[in-house]
Amino acid sequence: MNPQEFLIRVQPTPNPQALKFIMNEVVKTEGKATFTSAVEANGIQMARDIFELNTVNQLHFFDNFITVTFNDGIYPSEQEELVIAIVRRDILVHDANFKVEADLKPSRIHLSPEIQKVESILDRTIRPGLQGDGGDIEVISYKDHHLEVRYEGACGTCPSSTTGTLMAIESILRDEFDPQISVTTVL
Repeated sequence: MNPQEFLIRVQPTPNPQALKFIMNEVVKTEGKATFTSAVEANGIQMARDIFELNTVNQLHFFDNFITVTFNDGIYPSEQEELVIAIVRRDILVHDANFKVEADLKPSRIHLSPEIQKVESILDRTIRPGLQGDGGDIEVISYKDHHLEVRYEGACGTCPSSTTGTLMAIESILRDEFDPQISVTTVL
């Protein structure tokens, strides 16, 4: 890769504490990765270096973007150039094929038929919007008409994730899956 051809575009997210750094290079070839500390990011130099800013709460790597969620009290716009400098430097040695524990989970075929159906509905209706905003959602469990999910990336600390977005998920799943379902988030 020619460093002069590397481009980064910064986009705000609905979460006022998060920015989405979109680039013309892939940062995660398969799956997604969310880190809440440099220790979790063991082996991924770019993630560890961004955490060294000591203003970062969470990183989310997906396809060609990184969502950086900053600690409360930090103004993301003041950190933007620092993150860009780290990414520009580290992209030259970054391995987008890195694996995390989530990449090693069995395929969805081993999930219960109910969770497979929920995942399919979320893939079609909810995930594209969340991913467009720099986040995602993980299904944790489904039992007795109760679904537990975990937000990732910018969605993890976004004020609307526990209100409007959660109500939209519940409404869609009531229409398409289980009229009695309740949906809650877990950390």
